[in-house]
Amino acid sequence: MSRDHDALVRIVVSLALAKADDKIVVTALTGGVSSGIYRIDVPGGSYCLKQALPKLKVAKDWVVPVERVFAEIDWLRTVGAIVPQHVPKVLGQHDAAKCFVMEFLGAEFRNWKAQLLAGNIALDTARGVGDVLGQIHSATADDAVLARRFAHDANFYSIRLEPYLVEAARVHPAVAGVLLGLVERTAHTKRVLVHGDVSPKNILLGPQGPVLLDAECAWFGDPAFDVAFCANHFLLKAAHMPSRAADLLACLAAFWSAYAAHMQWERHDVLEARVASLLPGLALARIDGKSPVEYLDEATRAVVRETAMDLVQREPATLAVVADHWMKEVCQ
Repeated sequence: MSRDHDALVRIVVSLALAKADDKIVVTALTGGVSSGIYRIDVPGGSYCLKQALPKLKVAKDWVVPVERVFAEIDWLRTVGAIVPQHVPKVLGQHDAAKCFVMEFLGAEFRNWKAQLLAGNIALDTARGVGDVLGQIHSATADDAVLARRFAHDANFYSIRLEPYLVEAARVHPAVAGVLLGLVERTAHTKRVLVHGDVSPKNILLGPQGPVLLDAECAWFGDPAFDVAFCANHFLLKAAHMPSRAADLLACLAAFWSAYAAHMQWERHDVLEARVASLLPGLALARIDGKSPVEYLDEATRAVVRETAMDLVQREPATLAVVADHWMKEVCQ
């Protein structure tokens, strides 16, 4: 770590966040599959430094461009002007090292994924996340300047569409046509600034509500992707905790309702149909894509796989249809 430590110290000093003769402590943090994440302690406080990795830390081969870090920085700064209390503040960036420094969020910020898996399932939290996401999408809808700035189509394909839906299509030829159709539709729908990884693991719950992290998939595209990506976690955790399935699916409905309250750029039923048809594809992708969910046992994975494939072929038009089918086939 000493070579890494010295390099990271030089970066922090070059960004004027510490002095060369300060005592600077660098601690590697766990949890990131796509970046090196470090806590930097200096005499005046603490920072978080994030540096993009070229190969993700997953079982299947997954190589992505490190330039995605600049999309994340741009997303954080753009969204920071919309909902400043719901994203960490960027304090500096180092282009050559493909990294940036942001404020460190301490113990008062709890990880939403850990809370859900511990059984702390709250409708208000789901509503809060839906509300924040809806504000972001509404404020950026059909913005031509942002569309040009976040035209990261190749990056989004390599980080999201290929490892999730395209990989699932490769594994399951029987539904490949539908899955590749979802890829095509998503890739060509350009309406809002998309985060791309709205997952409970990337959301901290703080004193002022949810804080969104890890926007390296940022892209101007289909709002349905963000909504379905988050909604997918309610389905997967309902499969993992069937005794709490009703609560988790109620959270899905609350999340969607809070989000939909901000929709002005297109009809609710049109967007909901895209979300509902994409959702089972993403569920299948978390079983047989390049980033499989880690907390499901093999028996549950098999049920999720079968149910997701069935729903993919049904092409549901509403989230209620997805939730009802999931409750019946997976959670009972």
